[in-house]
Amino acid sequence: MLVVWALIFPGLLMLLPVVMERLERRVALGDLTQGLEEFLSTARPEEVETFVASGFAPALDDYWARRSPRRVTRR
Repeated sequence: MLVVWALIFPGLLMLLPVVMERLERRVALGDLTQGLEEFLSTARPEEVETFVASGFAPALDDYWARRSPRRVTRR
């Protein structure tokens, strides 16, 4: 029985990253699509210009910075 596990275990270890990569790809693609749709429907013109010029990540950072609650500093 130990010999069987010694032969099967390395194969399972090699198979796990392949399965995880496929799962990660599906999840990441779904999140990106949903985030892009929300961004494009509510973004300001400046944010859309950033999206066109620099790509999705910098424009999304600007978008989330605008939407996050701002901290009020007291003097």
